[in-house]
Amino acid sequence: MFTNYYTFFILEVILSFVALILPLLLAVAFLTLYERQLLAALQRRQGPNIVGFYGLFQPIADGLKLLLKESILPTRANLLIFILSPVFTFGLALAGWIVIPSGDGETLCDFHLGTLYTFALSSLGVHTVIMAGWSSNSKYAFLGGLRSAAQMISYEVSLGVTLLSVLLITGTLNYSTIVESQEKIWLSLPLFPIFSIFFITALAETNRHPFDLPEAEAELVSGYNVEYSAMGFALFFLAEYSNIILMSAVTALLFLGGWQAPFDIFPFNIIPQSIYFGIKTLFIITLFIIVRGTLPRYRYDQLMRLGWKVFLPLSLGFVSFYASILISSNSLVEIVR
Repeated sequence: MFTNYYTFFILEVILSFVALILPLLLAVAFLTLYERQLLAALQRRQGPNIVGFYGLFQPIADGLKLLLKESILPTRANLLIFILSPVFTFGLALAGWIVIPSGDGETLCDFHLGTLYTFALSSLGVHTVIMAGWSSNSKYAFLGGLRSAAQMISYEVSLGVTLLSVLLITGTLNYSTIVESQEKIWLSLPLFPIFSIFFITALAETNRHPFDLPEAEAELVSGYNVEYSAMGFALFFLAEYSNIILMSAVTALLFLGGWQAPFDIFPFNIIPQSIYFGIKTLFIITLFIIVRGTLPRYRYDQLMRLGWKVFLPLSLGFVSFYASILISSNSLVEIVR
């Protein structure tokens, strides 16, 4: 009987992961189509429109092309690390979704330190990038890995400090509790400077334009993944877009009320909570794409200066500001009592 229960538990966990991974892979695939169509509309040109109705089969064609291509391994590369790097990168991108709730109680694991878990996994992504750049035995890939690692570390510091402001206001690191605390007002309004810093640092954290310096074609060809082809490159590509969706979802949870309805026009139980959450996540993703089609790329020295000399002091200053407000308000309440 114990063996049957153990087997049932393992099957339940496997099915839960499959139910999480398959929609995510489909979302990543069609996000590439959405991005290309939106960029085409911004730049007044035609996007993918030949393969399938309005180009709907283009992501499938791209995936099949990468799947059927030959994987080329560099002669003097460290093959074990070279092969495992994209696998670890993609695995970390998927593991971050375990603690993301799409509704009240709709998550695989709802524990109290969910936000810390998300940022801990994002910090591990630095190691996989360095592994990929070093193991390729290429100067371009190695310089791209170092550049990407320095960029991710510099902006993760500011990203973590902005989280402290949310912690001070809500008093918790649990995603569900943070969303519940925004029932009256979304945190993007009282914490708008923190929300702006968080969004910009999320752009740099995911190596998105205008901070896509690790993939500066004019300098490093393609950065840390220059020696990868076929499925190795595809795993890096999938991980990047999965991280975009993940950071958009985290932004929606921390600052846009998560699955909370923006207005009380409709009864809350008519429209599923996941629909509200999906719309807010799609809104942040759209901002990611619009920024890519609008702004030029930063120089690397400008990028590092912005991270260490602008965003870090600003985020620390706002944390001190919000903390002083909370302390003074509590003191005032004590005086009134």
